Amino acid sequence: MVDGPIVAVRGEAYREVAPELARFTVTATARDRDREAVLTRLAERAAAVRVLLDAAEPAVDRRETGDLRVWPETKRSGERVVAWHGSVATTVTVTDFTALGELMLRLADQDQVEVAGPWWSLRPDSPAYREARHAAIADALARAREYAEALGSRVTALLELADNGLAPQPMMTRAAFKSGGPADAPPELELDPQPQSLHAAVEARFTITAPVLG
Repeated sequence: MVDGPIVAVRGEAYREVAPELARFTVTATARDRDREAVLTRLAERAAAVRVLLDAAEPAVDRRETGDLRVWPETKRSGERVVAWHGSVATTVTVTDFTALGELMLRLADQDQVEVAGPWWSLRPDSPAYREARHAAIADALARAREYAEALGSRVTALLELADNGLAPQPMMTRAAFKSGGPADAPPELELDPQPQSLHAAVEARFTITAPVLG
């Protein structure tokens, strides 16, 4: 049983930090009346994507092959196949943002290849999460001391600390093509990495000395 008064507070911290990762998807597609032709073209286009990603290996943190789909296109009136479609998607994670725009443009320049992204984020073990949690705890202690001071008291002990979670809030990116160079010069893509918003919150209960109410 706790003797003496208790003060319960909520501590919060808001931070905006630079992103550490950028993800985008590369999808190679193929369409033909012949299924084997679709499979051949899809394999060739996927291989071309792999070659470009291999060349960018220092900047690429990881890559993962996603859905591989091959499906028939049929007439509405029946099951007769009029064409075959195929697609294979790869998710690419990049840590070197200076090479990101050029890599995405090189991939998008391939035949029947779609590029989508990037999406910015932090690493799961980013120190930014720890710093935000520490700041939320410091805020809870500061609030408890403010309440105690207003009562002529002081904080004596921590009774309970509960983590209300830490919510990352990734933001959208802006992209722009730079023009005005020589006609035969490759296009340049400017990407603005967007800060990642973090919100950490804790609930804490402290004991305080007897307040001075008179």
